[in-house]
Amino acid sequence: MCRNIKTLYNFEPPATEDELRAAATQYVRKISGFTKPSQANAEAFEAAIEQVTAASKLLMDSLVTSAAPRDREVEAEKARERSRHRFPAAVVSGN
Repeated sequence: MCRNIKTLYNFEPPATEDELRAAATQYVRKISGFTKPSQANAEAFEAAIEQVTAASKLLMDSLVTSAAPRDREVEAEKARERSRHRFPAAVVSGN
């Protein structure tokens, strides 16, 4: 699992098309081993990103939950707090 891919389900506001595409791009980069494919592979790479984005959107639209939506800012602060405990000597930016 690529560590840069974030959970996108059950947030308010919902994940955007750009967020889904970014996660799909990270996934395709991870499994292909390419950060940027060669010209020979660019079409296949882009097609894979489009297909993974579409599958991700279908999944997100199909999932159901009774849990309350999570707040992005609250979750981001929790992640920063975990980082502060995990890496106490490092300076954690507010981004």
